[in-house]
Formats: sequence, C-alpha cells, structure tokens
Amino acid sequence: MSQVSVVVVEDEPLFREMLAIALSTDPEIRIAGSFSNAADVLAAANALSFDVAILDIQLEGHMNGHELGMELRRLRPAVGIVLLSNYLEFAFIKALRRRRMSGWSYLLKDSATDVATLVRAVKGTAQGDIVLDSHITAHLEARKESRLAALTDREREILRLIAQGYNNRAIAERVNITTKSVENTINRVFHKMGIDSSGDLQPRVVAVLAYLAETRAR
Repeated sequence: MSQVSVVVVEDEPLFREMLAIALSTDPEIRIAGSFSNAADVLAAANALSFDVAILDIQLEGHMNGHELGMELRRLRPAVGIVLLSNYLEFAFIKALRRRRMSGWSYLLKDSATDVATLVRAVKGTAQGDIVLDSHITAHLEARKESRLAALTDREREILRLIAQGYNNRAIAERVNITTKSVENTINRVFHKMGIDSSGDLQPRVVAVLAYLAETRAR
C-alpha cells in the first residue's frame, strides 16, 4: 500500500493530537491536516489531498461527523471515512447495512487509543473496506433462520475478524492457523453466504454487509 493521507476532525484538542501522534508512528500514514470542526475542514478541502477522514460523530457546530462524512463523500466519492464515537450507535450500523456504504468504518474512542486498531481501520478504509469496532461485533447476534447458522464456529469467528478489518495474515496469527487455511475458510464462508465476487463491491465488503444483514443488536 502506498502512503495513506489522513485528515483528523475532532473537537477535543488533546484527543485530536493523540490521534495524529499515534497515526504518525506508522510510516505508511501521513497526517494531511487536523481540524476541530466541519466548517474548517470543508473550507480547506479543496487545498488538501487526503485518502481518509477520521471524524468525531459528536462534533459541535452546524454539522455532526456523520453529516460531514456524507458531504466529504459527495465532494470526493473515493475518500474513506472513519467515524469515532464515545457510544455504540447502532443507527449508523443499520444505515451502513441498508445503504451498502463501503469505505465507511466505525470505532469507539476507547478502541481508537490502541494504535494497531486505529491503523487497521485507516488502512482498511483507504482500500474501501468496512471496519467495525470489536465492541460492536460483540453486541451482534444472529437473527432467526440466519445464513450464519450454516457456518461453523471457526467460520463465524473469521467472518467477525473480517468485519473488524483484519487481513488474512493477521487472522491467521490470531486464530493460530496458516494463511492458506484462512483463505480456504473465507472461500467456504463466501460460498455458504452466497457472496458473489463478480459485483461492484469487494467480496470482503459484501461479506461484512451480509454479516450485518444477518445479525441484530442484543
């Protein structure tokens, strides 16, 4: 992956600085700018080059983070959006599923303090993936007569890890199997879930959307 340029929009100065410092530890990420509100980043958007925007959902001012993300995507359809929140807000998850919004990710601020989690979300979102906080997937359960029932425990575990933005190598390390075994398992998941790899969206994105469609908050 080439270097990912990121803008950070967060109204808490210390947290905004922490995000910038944490991301700057990765040589494949460059901070293109940091802002405290939507108006400032929109005013500067034409002069900035960036691949991903990290946005606090609870921004003060005329536009919250979700609204800002929608506007940035209107201006730059390819930009990735990572939303940060202090709370689990399942309304956004429902919108993500309903509108098939690739390149959108959602982390809790507590999780974003972990550099590896933050970097994984940024890099995944830059590729058009959906990356969800592990606390979100922990609160999702299969619906009745869900397609998830056809999956084995290992297959469901790997599908959750895909939803959390892990690549095949990282999944292999977490579950202590070979990368080839992960690839084979993912192929079985795609087959059982009826995921078509010939569509406009990446199969991993389709898999996450299918996972969200087959689960509900508990």
